Amino acid sequence: MWLLPVLSHVSRFVVRAFYRLEVDGDAVPAHGPVLLVANHPNSLVDPAMVGAVAGRPVRFLAKAPLFSDGQVGWLVRGSGSIPVYRRADNPSEVGRNEDTFRAVHQALADGSAVGIFPEGISHSEPSMAPLKTGAARIALGGAALLGAPFPIIPVGLTFRSKEQFRSEALAVVGQPVRWDDLAARGEGDHGAARELTARIDAELRRVTLNLERWEDQPMVETAEAVYAAELGADPSSAARVQRLSATTEALARLRREEHAAWEDIAAAVQAHAGMLGVVRMTPAELKSAPDAREAARWVARQANVLRLLSPAALAGMVIFFVPYRLTGFVEKRARPSDDIRATYKTLVGGVLHLIWIAMLAGAAGWMCGWTAGVAALVVLPLLAWATLWSAESWNHASGEARRFLLRARRAEAIDELRQRQHDLAVQLAALWERVRI
Repeated sequence: MWLLPVLSHVSRFVVRAFYRLEVDGDAVPAHGPVLLVANHPNSLVDPAMVGAVAGRPVRFLAKAPLFSDGQVGWLVRGSGSIPVYRRADNPSEVGRNEDTFRAVHQALADGSAVGIFPEGISHSEPSMAPLKTGAARIALGGAALLGAPFPIIPVGLTFRSKEQFRSEALAVVGQPVRWDDLAARGEGDHGAARELTARIDAELRRVTLNLERWEDQPMVETAEAVYAAELGADPSSAARVQRLSATTEALARLRREEHAAWEDIAAAVQAHAGMLGVVRMTPAELKSAPDAREAARWVARQANVLRLLSPAALAGMVIFFVPYRLTGFVEKRARPSDDIRATYKTLVGGVLHLIWIAMLAGAAGWMCGWTAGVAALVVLPLLAWATLWSAESWNHASGEARRFLLRARRAEAIDELRQRQHDLAVQLAALWERVRI
């Protein structure tokens, strides 16, 4: 418990440093008991993501072997996590879960936020695993102790490339699960536990992307992006996840029915995705046609900012080259499975960068006095942030400039591609309407 308040803040920094994190949806209640339920695609990064979304300390349930793990045990124990004894880990200790339930119920009664991953495992499958009934039993037992139901909040975690530094990550906070009619039935009511588990599953699927197979992801994402760009749609990330889910469901239904139309439209979407890859544009970027003068002014503003930050960015790249490269080296030597690669990178990278900053600050203090050492401790993290921001801003600005020049030089080809995209969006809309009927 001693680390819980600190980790609540650190987790926000860590996930926002490693990922380009976007949070959407409803707000998690700031006070009082709440049970946060989330999908589990990314090992120990997932609790950090949920903690960052919650904006308050969260106590998580974690599998018992983690508490004695030589690398992360101190972190799990110090964060106030509650052990879960799984049959897959040690069948002889499953009976100790009664203590787990009592501890969780007491935490909720004390007004804490509790986090759980109802799938029971971290995995890299394209869809959620069947949920265990543990979350429902915790909720029902907690309601019996409190004398009233409390919010059960689904949190959907989606990653573009979860093991890649600075890739996109999305956390969608869904609406509370409706369970007032079940709260009084108690933890021992198996029917209530199954029904509440089904409701949790349904709400989690509203805020997550569940594919039949990973090969469908580029096609599904391109189809949704084309539709949203051409026909207009709610731009929020939560709405986008819902559209992606609807697209996935439509594709699955067409396959089940052996509908010939899905093969033609899938081929058209994949071909369009390939053309977008050639011109290096998204459907939204292809659709937009910014005014030349406004585009030039935007590029000029970005260039002025980058000109000021470039020296600092170059210095940062040199200074942090060693811990950055060493992180990748350690991760490759460890050869972790896909669902824990990001955990290795965030933990190892964070520790190595902190050690590096401490070493540089110590060297500065030894050579130039304690004031120089303190200054280094302050300046070096700011320099790391400036380096990261400058690199991403430069990539964005150069991409905008390249797209502007491409539109100017190949206007006819771009116009033709834009018309194809519009026709494809109309076909998608018609197909979706057919599926809904």
